Amino acid sequence: MAFGLYIHWPYCQSKCPYCDFNSHVATAISTERWIAAYRHEIRRVADSCPDEILSTIFIGGGTPSLMDPRIVDAIISEATSVWRTTNQLEISMEANPGSVEIDRFRAYSLAGVNRVSLGIQSLNDEHLRLLGRLHGRTEALKAIDVAQNVFARVNVDLIYARQHQTIDAWSGELAEAIALGTGHLSLYQLTIEDGTVFSKRHQAGLLHGLPREDTAVDMFELTQSMCEAAGLPAYEVSNHARPDQECRHNLIYWQGGRYAGIGPGAHGRLYQDGIRRATEAIRDPSAWLTAVETKGTGDLPDILLNSEDEVSEALLMGLRLTTGLDTSQRRSLQVDLDCWTSLNQMIDEGYLVRYGTVIRTTAPGRLLLNSVIGRLLQDIPQP
Repeated sequence: MAFGLYIHWPYCQSKCPYCDFNSHVATAISTERWIAAYRHEIRRVADSCPDEILSTIFIGGGTPSLMDPRIVDAIISEATSVWRTTNQLEISMEANPGSVEIDRFRAYSLAGVNRVSLGIQSLNDEHLRLLGRLHGRTEALKAIDVAQNVFARVNVDLIYARQHQTIDAWSGELAEAIALGTGHLSLYQLTIEDGTVFSKRHQAGLLHGLPREDTAVDMFELTQSMCEAAGLPAYEVSNHARPDQECRHNLIYWQGGRYAGIGPGAHGRLYQDGIRRATEAIRDPSAWLTAVETKGTGDLPDILLNSEDEVSEALLMGLRLTTGLDTSQRRSLQVDLDCWTSLNQMIDEGYLVRYGTVIRTTAPGRLLLNSVIGRLLQDIPQP
C-alpha cells in the first residue's frame, strides 16, 4: 500500500461562504518561520516512520498557490531527503486561478510540483460572484490554459446544483469543461455545511434559488453520463478521470493507506507497533507555528484506532470508489459476508453488489451512500 504526505497551508485571500475547511485570512506571513516549521515537522514525522517509501505529496489548503515558491521548494526538498521515493512521485498542489497564482505556476513546477488542482468552481461570472469567488471566467480559462502547458496533470474543480442553476445550464457548462481537455474533473454538488456563511443564510431563509432535491439528483446522473461518454468515467463519487489520470494521493485515503499529515489541522494515519493511529495537528495557524517552535511538535496527542473506528473508516472511504471495497484487504473487515444481514438486504434491494470479497455500490446506491453505509454499520458480523 502506498504512503503519502499531506501538507496543509491554512491561508486564503478571502473566506468563501460555502467553505468549512480550516482556512484563514492573514495580512502578513513570515516565509522563513513557515519554512523552518514545515521542515522540522517533516523530519520529526519521518523519524517515526523512516522506512516508508513516499509515493505522493499533496499540498492543500486554504490556497496553497498563495505560498511563496520558496516554501513549496523547501517542503519538497525536505520530504524527498528524509524518505525514499517511488520512481513516479506525484506532487499535487491546489491552486486558485487568480493572476498572482498563475504567475507562480512555473516556479512551483521547477520546485517539483507535477499535478495541479484548480479551484475553478464555475465558468459563469454571476455564479462565481454568488459563490464568493474573487476570479472571473476569463481568469479561470487562462489559468487552465497556462496550467496545461506547465504541469503534467491538471484537475479542474467545479461545483454544481448551485443557486439559480438549471439542468440545461449545468449541461452546457460541463460540456465546456470537458472540452477544455484536462485529464481529471472533480465535480461536487453544493452542500450547505454547518458553520459556514451559506449555512447561516440558509437557516435565515436568505439562500434563494437552490435546486430541488430531484433536480440535484438529475444533475448528478447527467454528470455521470456526460463524463462517461467523454472518456472521463467516475472512479469515486465526485471524481472523474481519463485512464491513469486518477489522483494517486486521494486514492491512498480511499483505499485505507498510510499518510502523514503536517500543518495546521492536518490529519494523518500511521502505524505504531502494528496498530493504526490517527494524528491531528493544532488547527489555529499561529498556535500551530508557536507549538512547533517552542514544544517541538504541532500535533495533538495521537489516537490509537480501535476496531470499530477502523471498520467505520473502511466503509466510509472504500465505498466511495466505483471499484468498491475489497474486504479481504482490510483486516478490520475480515468477516463472513454471507452473515452480514444489512449487506445482503441491500444487495437484494439493488443498492449494493458483491463479487467475492468485493462490495460496491450500484448507481442507486451511490445516490444514497450515507444511508447505505449507516445501515452496514448497524450489524457487522463478528469475525
